[in-house]
Amino acid sequence: MQFEKSTFEYLQNLKKNNNRDWFADHKDTYLKAQQNAKDVFAEIHINLQKHDEIEKSKMMRIYRDVRFSKDKTPYKVHFANSYSRLGKELRGGYFLRIRPGESFLAGGFWDPNKEDLFRIRKEIELDASEIKNILENKHYKKHFGGKFESFSELKTAPRGFDKEHPDVDLLRKKGFIASKNFTDAEVLSPNFVEEVDKSFKALRPFFNLFSDILTTNLNGETL
Repeated sequence: MQFEKSTFEYLQNLKKNNNRDWFADHKDTYLKAQQNAKDVFAEIHINLQKHDEIEKSKMMRIYRDVRFSKDKTPYKVHFANSYSRLGKELRGGYFLRIRPGESFLAGGFWDPNKEDLFRIRKEIELDASEIKNILENKHYKKHFGGKFESFSELKTAPRGFDKEHPDVDLLRKKGFIASKNFTDAEVLSPNFVEEVDKSFKALRPFFNLFSDILTTNLNGETL
């Protein structure tokens, strides 16, 4: 199972013709491209279930919510899917977006709630060595460059935390995400699904540690 060139061509044409009339005139082409994406996302889900517990897989709608956006184009010019890990026991999730020239996968904790973010920061404050060991893991470095991404960061340490803490760069983050970009050639290659699975496997030490942090107190006692 792989992404077809025609799926990419459809997304490229949609970007050039992002209006309702064109979309309606090419609905059959859209449905074929959408089915191709669904099939690939489903194959990735099957592979994930072999080494993780996935509670929910969700393909994102192509229709944009333009109510509060300056960009009034009605359609997304990509296909994307999220995979949520099992409930409170296994935290975090996986994500894959396919867009010509801008495809990527990600995993982790994009926007943790206030309580979870505070717990992660307290762990960093107490001892960040295990988290930094994840960043130094050879598989994590190979796939994700040995760093965490964050949708936003504070300019200094959060309130109540030492501004001079040696790991203030981690304390400032509002999320903890690993991400990896793919070229169009990589996405269209026959082994793309396998490469995605290898990258998702490389996230497991990260997920295992953060799941442990978020289900225990600072003494390591189960909540």
